[in-house]
Amino acid sequence: MDLLVLLGVGLLTGTTTVLFGFGGGFVTVPVVVWADSALGGEATRVAVATSVVVMVVNAGFATAVTPRRTLAALRGGGPLLLLLAVGGAAGAFATRLAPPALTHWAFVAYTAVTLADVLLRPGFLRPRGQAGSSVPPRPLPALVGAPVGALAAFLGVGGSVMTVPAMRRAGRPMRVAAALANPLTLALSLPAATVHLATATATAAAPAVADGTPAGLVGLVDLRAATALLLGALPVIALLRRHPPRIPDRVHARAYAGLLAVVVAATALSGP
Repeated sequence: MDLLVLLGVGLLTGTTTVLFGFGGGFVTVPVVVWADSALGGEATRVAVATSVVVMVVNAGFATAVTPRRTLAALRGGGPLLLLLAVGGAAGAFATRLAPPALTHWAFVAYTAVTLADVLLRPGFLRPRGQAGSSVPPRPLPALVGAPVGALAAFLGVGGSVMTVPAMRRAGRPMRVAAALANPLTLALSLPAATVHLATATATAAAPAVADGTPAGLVGLVDLRAATALLLGALPVIALLRRHPPRIPDRVHARAYAGLLAVVVAATALSGP
């Protein structure tokens, strides 16, 4: 039954990857916590690591099928991508050392703060660069790369939760902000995934399956869950990139906020 749920969530993460730039983190972390509940307190740590690996594949595939003219907006962004990668590796190491409860409630708190920010602070639901403005969108400053990468990798959420609101306030429409979030997520999640895969298995001392502990862990990554999620996500990403839905920009932004609200509630209720 949990495999069917993971496949279904994979379909959802494929949709959120294209529409919102979420490579899977906000949706996959709570679900993998549930699927790996037999791990007890370690479930959150495994969920974050598994989410990062899923984000690498989802964000990489979504970037590969994004039109080059859209990706051209990141031209000259090498320093930003490098600092995102450095921050991603640091955040992954921090996840390994932090108490699982801290990771879980930091995830809830950050998502709630982000939701409040996009709803209450001007510039997200209607960015300044639209409505006929001749001012070109501002690029993200390179210095934000390290903190964004570290926090995103620590929580397993990818960079979109920070970069999409920032790009909206810089004047980009949701469609472009979500598309550009994928290469940024790839830059930070690739080194983070490497750290998680090389980390000692969270349940190394526990017998696989015999006591209900999920099998298939490599490092801190549940490959069984990651595979099921990707089998659901990748076909959806390919389909939606080929036939992108036409969503009014303001509706698109409100849907982003609505998804954050659902994730806050679901994650808080599933907490230890």
